[in-house]
Amino acid sequence: MKVLVTGAKGFVGKNLCAQLNNIKDGKVKCYGNLTISEVYEYDIDSTPEDLDAWCKDCNFVFNLAGVNRPQDPKEFMEGNFGFATVLLNTLKKYKNNCPVMISSSIQATLAGRFGTSEYGKSKKAGEELMFQYGKETGAKVLVYRFPNLYGKWCRPNYNSAVATFCNNIANDLPITVNDPSVDMELLYIDDLVEEMICALKGEEHHCEFNGVETVFTSDGRYCAALVTHHVKLGEIVELLHQFAEMPKTLMIPKIPAGSFAKRLCSTYLSYLPKEKAIFDFKMNVDPRGSFTELIHTLNCGQVSINISKPGITKGEHWHHTKWEQFIVVSGHGLIQLRKEGADEILNYEVSGDKIQSVIMLPGYTHNIINLSETQDLVTVMYCNEIFDPNRPDTFFDKVVKE
Repeated sequence: MKVLVTGAKGFVGKNLCAQLNNIKDGKVKCYGNLTISEVYEYDIDSTPEDLDAWCKDCNFVFNLAGVNRPQDPKEFMEGNFGFATVLLNTLKKYKNNCPVMISSSIQATLAGRFGTSEYGKSKKAGEELMFQYGKETGAKVLVYRFPNLYGKWCRPNYNSAVATFCNNIANDLPITVNDPSVDMELLYIDDLVEEMICALKGEEHHCEFNGVETVFTSDGRYCAALVTHHVKLGEIVELLHQFAEMPKTLMIPKIPAGSFAKRLCSTYLSYLPKEKAIFDFKMNVDPRGSFTELIHTLNCGQVSINISKPGITKGEHWHHTKWEQFIVVSGHGLIQLRKEGADEILNYEVSGDKIQSVIMLPGYTHNIINLSETQDLVTVMYCNEIFDPNRPDTFFDKVVKE
C-alpha cells in the first residue's frame, strides 16, 4: 500500500508518518497483514508536481493539512477549504478513487461556544466538500472531528493548552489558569494514530454528534477515535506539578495503564530541556559503601541501590511487616536470614553472573555480606513500603549469634 499524508510535518502528521514508516520498515508487527511500501509526505515545502505524482500513485490519503492560527481569519477558508479542493481535484484528474481521510475539528459542529467560529466554519465547509466528493466519485471518505489534541512533538503556545502547560512547567516558565473548573475533552496522539491505522485497514469507528458529544454508531456519517478523556484544567495542572517534582520527591504518581495521567506524564517528559533529563540522587555514603533511594511509589513501596565495599556486612535487622527483595547485579555476596527465636541460618550465595532475587521474610533477621576482597557488591533493593522514620519497623539483631 502507498499512503499519502498531507500536512506531514505538523503535529499529527509527524506522529502518523513516524508510525507508518515503522510499519513500512518492518519495525512494527502488531497490525496483522498490513503492509506499506511507500509513505508520501506532503507539506508546505513540497511542490505541486509532488502532489500530482503522489495523488496519481497512492492507495490511501490522510489529509491533515490545514490552518489553525492565521493572521487574517479569511485564511481559514483558504487554507482548510482551498487546499482540500486542490487535493480532491487532483485525485479526480487521475480517476483515483482511493479512500480519503480528512482531519476536521469538533468546532465544525458549530455548537455552543463554537457557533461563530471562523475556524469551525472553514472545517465544516471542508467536511461538506469531502462528502460531496464521495457522492460524485464513489470514493470512501472518512471525516474525523478531533477534540483537543496532546502528546509529544505538539507545538506549545499555538493551539494546545496541554502542550503549552507541559512546555512551560518543564522549563520553569509561568502559566495562566483562568478557570480550573473548565472541562476539556482530550485525545492523545498515540490513540489518534492507532485510529488512523484502523482507518487504513478499513476498521474505522463511525459516529454522529449530539452537539459536541460523540455518539458511536456503526452507520454514522463521521468517524472518531474510541479513547478520549474528559479532564478539568485544574487537574491537568496539578498532575503536571507532581511530575515536575519527581526528581525531588522520587515519587512516581499514580499512572495506571490506560489512564490520562500515564499519557500526560509521557507528554510532559517530552518537553524537558536537556539539563533536566539528568538529575542527581542523594547518596548516603559511609566507609562501608553507599545506600541510595531511587524510586518511591504511592502504593507499591520503593526501589534503592546498595553498594557494599569488599568484606563489608550490612543489615543485621528484622521487620514485623516490611519485606524486601535483594537482587545482586554486580559482585559476589552472601545473604543470610534467621527466623527470630530460631537458630537455623538460611544462606544464599549470589552474584551478578546469575541474577536472582532473595526475599527478606518478615520476622527474619537478615544481612548481606560482600565476599569479594577487591570488588564492590552492587544490590538493587526493593521494599514494599516507603521508609517512615517515625515508624521504621526495623530492629537490630545479628543473624549469627556471638
